[in-house]
Amino acid sequence: MNKEEELLAIRNLVFELSINSQDMYDLDVLLERLLSILRDYPDLPLEERAAVVLSNPRGNLYQVAQFGMEPAWKTSFKWELKACENLSDSPIQSSLIEDSGAEGGVRRLLLLPLAKSQHCFGYTLLFAAPLYHPSEIDLDFLADIARALSSLVQRSMEHETLQVRDLELEDMRKDAIRSLGVASQFRDDDTGWHIMRMTNYAIAIAKAYGLPEEQRELLHIAVPMHDVGKIGIPDSILLKPGKLTPEEFKIMQTHTEIGVSILTGKDPMIVAARDIAGSHHEQWDGSGYPRGLAGEEIPLMARICAVADVFDALTSVRPYKKSWSVEDASGWVSAQAGKHFDPAIVKAFEAAFPEILRIRELYRDEIIDPNRPSVLQPIPVRENAWVEWHEDLSVGIDTIDEHHRYLFDLINDLFEVVSNKRGVREVARLIMCTDSYARVHFRIEEQMMQHFQYEGIHRQEQQHHAFEAKIREFYAELHDNPLIAQFDVLSYLRDWLIHHIRVEDAQLSTLVSSPA
Repeated sequence: MNKEEELLAIRNLVFELSINSQDMYDLDVLLERLLSILRDYPDLPLEERAAVVLSNPRGNLYQVAQFGMEPAWKTSFKWELKACENLSDSPIQSSLIEDSGAEGGVRRLLLLPLAKSQHCFGYTLLFAAPLYHPSEIDLDFLADIARALSSLVQRSMEHETLQVRDLELEDMRKDAIRSLGVASQFRDDDTGWHIMRMTNYAIAIAKAYGLPEEQRELLHIAVPMHDVGKIGIPDSILLKPGKLTPEEFKIMQTHTEIGVSILTGKDPMIVAARDIAGSHHEQWDGSGYPRGLAGEEIPLMARICAVADVFDALTSVRPYKKSWSVEDASGWVSAQAGKHFDPAIVKAFEAAFPEILRIRELYRDEIIDPNRPSVLQPIPVRENAWVEWHEDLSVGIDTIDEHHRYLFDLINDLFEVVSNKRGVREVARLIMCTDSYARVHFRIEEQMMQHFQYEGIHRQEQQHHAFEAKIREFYAELHDNPLIAQFDVLSYLRDWLIHHIRVEDAQLSTLVSSPA
């Protein structure tokens, strides 16, 4: 192949790789198409497998795409590669390796550097027979391919980065709305745990009801706004420890109308929050307030929120009342089907009740008692879990074990998103969820340690803060290298959590009293 033919081949190659806009950001598909095209070039006797490995900020290389090979979380192939250096001529490396994968034997590995402005950020790896020695023409051809691939991989990274930024813009809108809910909490006796429990109850009920995921996301944002109108209620009424007089109760009822007046706008999140704030005290039979709506006149999200709010209020201690047992509270909710509550929502509440009990345990107001046995049903074994829970991971404190199992579930959710290529936007969302829940777990755990004067509390706090900082670091890396950060964070989460449980949290067993 002369130079003119080579350049034409490269142009054709880039055109063929880029022609399908639906697949141009999927690097697995890119590799498959690359190899299918290179079959037409007999001078390159390549095997039907390839991979893309990218470098993270710490100089480690991660496999982020493959064809004809196992993915990074399954492969036994060991990359004996050093981090990329700045390139002057984009040299193609060729070396013999011992294949530790399924193929076995010796293979020739061709490393095509991926570079931007002479800075190498990874490699495309191709495999050939051990006796193959690329000629100068082959090396020039492969170098041109490397430059073309560099552009396509960069395009994929830029696309994923835009997805992260879109998510962040959306989160800014959500935060602006959430801040109103936070402001209302500062004026009420309700705790932050009440809001977290109620929000998660509502999501569990909505899922059992069959509410689509997009609507559940709106519900998750809007539920904390349900009592935002209490900002406008005088302290003498809002913070009164005893029962309100009829006149005071009428003033308290106006918090629904105040909430509607605060939440103005056409944004779907604002609309959902306004529906909930204005209608979560309406009742199915029309006897609620402020407008006396009945049946399906009440917005669906408000009907869901009403059940979640009342159940948590009944089962929580307040200055003016004792808590009900979960049995009495759930029985009362069921009895109110067709009266106070939508019968279909009550049915969903009953179906979601095991999950609701778990939420109540995880987001409890009371300090964890190390000697209190769990009353929860065992979590069903998750099929094909990437990180499996084993009983030898138990620390001997049931509630802490439940927290850890929930973290395992979040990590497995993240794994499914990555392995099924559902996009960096969903990866970013789950990283934030994991970070948010880990903070809850850490604070509850530290509260228990402090109460029972656990000697290792300072070491635990340091490790918790280090973990939180690391998760923030991974989230930041999604901007710079979104393709690799998602694989990087998976490995970190699995390794950190298992090590932390076995080494640090296992010592919490000293808080458990010996049986008499």
